[in-house]
Amino acid sequence: MNWKLAARAEKMNPSVIREILKVTERPGIISLAGGLPSPKTFPVSAFAEACAEVLHKDGRAALQYAASEGYAPLREAVAAMLPWPVDPAQVLITTGSQQGLDLIAKVLLDPGSRVLVETPTYLGALQAFSPMEPEPVSVASDDQGVLVDDLVAKSKDARFVYLLPNFQNPTGRTMAEERRAAVSAAAAKAGLPIVEDNPYGDLWFDEAPPLPLTARNPDGCIYLGSFSKVLAPGLRLGFLVAPKAIFPKLLQAKQAADLHSPGFNQRMVAEVMKDGFLDRHVPTIRALYKRQRDAMLAALAREMKGLGVEFNKPAGGMFLWVRLPEGMDAAALLPKAVERGVAFVPGAPFYAGASDARALRLSFVTASVEEIDTAITALGEAVREQLAHNAAAEVERQLAASPV
Repeated sequence: MNWKLAARAEKMNPSVIREILKVTERPGIISLAGGLPSPKTFPVSAFAEACAEVLHKDGRAALQYAASEGYAPLREAVAAMLPWPVDPAQVLITTGSQQGLDLIAKVLLDPGSRVLVETPTYLGALQAFSPMEPEPVSVASDDQGVLVDDLVAKSKDARFVYLLPNFQNPTGRTMAEERRAAVSAAAAKAGLPIVEDNPYGDLWFDEAPPLPLTARNPDGCIYLGSFSKVLAPGLRLGFLVAPKAIFPKLLQAKQAADLHSPGFNQRMVAEVMKDGFLDRHVPTIRALYKRQRDAMLAALAREMKGLGVEFNKPAGGMFLWVRLPEGMDAAALLPKAVERGVAFVPGAPFYAGASDARALRLSFVTASVEEIDTAITALGEAVREQLAHNAAAEVERQLAASPV
């Protein structure tokens, strides 16, 4: 058959992370690559009880088609847990927060539309936006996120700016209160909508992050959240909160995409969440991830000492950002690391514009403390080997360039 692809399909690319995850399935590989929550945090017994209760109490309704907006008690629970007044009628339950990005792209983007993103930004968002054929514009950023002056300079005719203020994927950085206030004010003045993605905001280690951007200007923002990081990703449940002016179109896009997110899963989550379960459960996740972050920081400090490797100290979330020494390439380093039994994600795919070949992302939440120590030791060996190789190549280059 002569299958002719749509122009948008030609622009779709496989997820770099998903491709790397295939490598991690090999025996003996410790993966610091994927953003997979630790299975130790999944409340299996709570879901077993919720499953039985949902089937016993309302099994037929749970297994039937359902409202596209989502299960009303779950929408009410989402509205109640957010730190600003939210009407449950503005909450749309999605099939993972990734679907929220897809719906936003379908509703707000045309071919050639400008969409502003951080430098770097979440790869999954770039993939979700890509089929609508927009023009992603990278906004200059520092360790607290986008720089306000550059955001304002690039805001003209942009459909929205996509931001992850809390423990950002991939860098782990967090936007401070002063920057949030400035970004919110500048966006409002420019008439620039904000899409605020917050899958990691509950995973803080020492103190909760500042109020969301959406809380400062609810009519100018769409807010995305997820149950994947605090309950279980296999449920594929997330949510978005949208202004009433745009909500009906997002709902129509949802209806066209999949009718509704799994009603049975929604009822189970609502059942699990009742009686303050998340208030008891999430602190155990924070404690585990903090121990694992600390183990990774300690191992990096030991193994990368004197090598010119830079890394940050995220205050929460799941990721840590590393920058290799001058002249190194993270993509070229990856095969050498895999040979030693460790995988990571090169940073270049997270950039909408010019990329940083020296950057890479490490996840500290899935591997155990012992595995993290082993993996960082192996990564250090790979870095030292590459540095030695680069030095030898430079000597050869200089000798070749010298007159005989």
